[in-house]
Amino acid sequence: MADKQPNEKLTAWFARSGWSKGELARQVNRKARQLGAHHVSTDTSRVRRWLDGEQPREPIPKIMSDLFSERFGSVVDVEDLGLRAAVPVSTVAGGVDLPWSGPQTVQLISEYSRSDLMLNRRGFLGTSLALTAGAALIEPMQRWLTPGPSGSPTPILAAANGGEPFSGRLSEPELQLLEQTTVMFRQWDAQNGGGLRRKAVVGQLHEITDLLQETYPPHITQRLFRLTAELAHLAGWMSYDVGMHPSAQKYYVLALHAAKEAGDRPFGALILTDMSRQMIHLNRGEDALELIHLAQYGSRDTATPRQQALLYAMEARAYSNTGEVNRCARAVRLAEDTFTDCGPIDNDPDWLRFFSKAELYAENAHSFRDLAYHSSRSPRYASMAAPVMATAVDLFRADMENHTRSYAFNLVGMASVHLLQGEPEQAAVIAEEAVEIAGKVRSERLNTRVRKTSAAATADYRSVPAVSRLAELVVDQIPEFEAV
Repeated sequence: MADKQPNEKLTAWFARSGWSKGELARQVNRKARQLGAHHVSTDTSRVRRWLDGEQPREPIPKIMSDLFSERFGSVVDVEDLGLRAAVPVSTVAGGVDLPWSGPQTVQLISEYSRSDLMLNRRGFLGTSLALTAGAALIEPMQRWLTPGPSGSPTPILAAANGGEPFSGRLSEPELQLLEQTTVMFRQWDAQNGGGLRRKAVVGQLHEITDLLQETYPPHITQRLFRLTAELAHLAGWMSYDVGMHPSAQKYYVLALHAAKEAGDRPFGALILTDMSRQMIHLNRGEDALELIHLAQYGSRDTATPRQQALLYAMEARAYSNTGEVNRCARAVRLAEDTFTDCGPIDNDPDWLRFFSKAELYAENAHSFRDLAYHSSRSPRYASMAAPVMATAVDLFRADMENHTRSYAFNLVGMASVHLLQGEPEQAAVIAEEAVEIAGKVRSERLNTRVRKTSAAATADYRSVPAVSRLAELVVDQIPEFEAV
């Protein structure tokens, strides 16, 4: 076994910080207590071992990332410190390269959802589960476009077509009730965040796979696969919302397989859109672009104007993540132009109705905001983001009861724009309202955004009273939670 090598990256950041080993240990312990990680107890000898190359366990890498980010006023990622990322990334084909067949899709969803229900969050996010990225992710997803052999039905549909007796125990009213329940889950997520009902969705998904073991007429089987795709997608979205990234990706991939079995190209494009969103969140802009382009190509003949506008808006987000200004601006314009062709919202399926005018403004505002970050805090892009973000906030405020989390996200976005414009008081006041909502909504994504915005404000404007008050509120009112 090779000798352990000193962690030169961590040593360099540590030297720049001016902290002693004892002070870093105290800072880590303080932050751990704030996060509810009372089992963390660090001392100078442990810090010395980290500098010598020992890898600390979670949540210490994230804690140190936060501490150094606050110290230097810019994001210092876990990898920048020479520590292992909380979300391991694999570029080797494996976890998402699954068979594209109906029976195996049902079996895989059944097994995965059962494991999720049985294992607690720590166990489910063990070292065996990694996020797949790069070609290992994109190439298997491209098979979504490939038709079955000779256009034949899947094995399950073929069995149903083969004259076997109808043995399914599911009646039409029961199927309708299941479909209505999925709509209700979606509403709960928008109002309360992904953490509140995630396992309820996973449990419902597991029950649906049991139903798919039986024989039904083809049109019923197709509806069950569509319902499976919607529930798996929602399980993925909720997992993403609470920070369970490898699990979220697995559910998304399984949802795409189920959507293919249902023959539902538009919903498959939505799944790829949210996979792209996740990659943007994880700063993997190139992967995000590949996924959104795959979604656009796959739904080119089936997407409604509302979905086309969503796809353009997410394409803009991906381009902003890679700093491609002209392409981002073009995608923003296309999103706006296409959205004007949207008919009444009831003309679109329930899963697409979230993409309102408020969402359009929100996505485009975040694209401009992200361009400002990628252009050394360019005031030009911050000024472009400000009015668009303000409109999104106003629109979400008018329907806050149904879109609580989105409203809070855009409050944080507006606060970040004020910081880019050198307006810390306004940023702090707006962020305070987001803090109040974040304390009630079970969304680790939202919590993380609030914490990062507060840390950025503190790093640059520590002496501003409103900023100090915001930092105290973040510590006091934003809890840590486990997904349920």
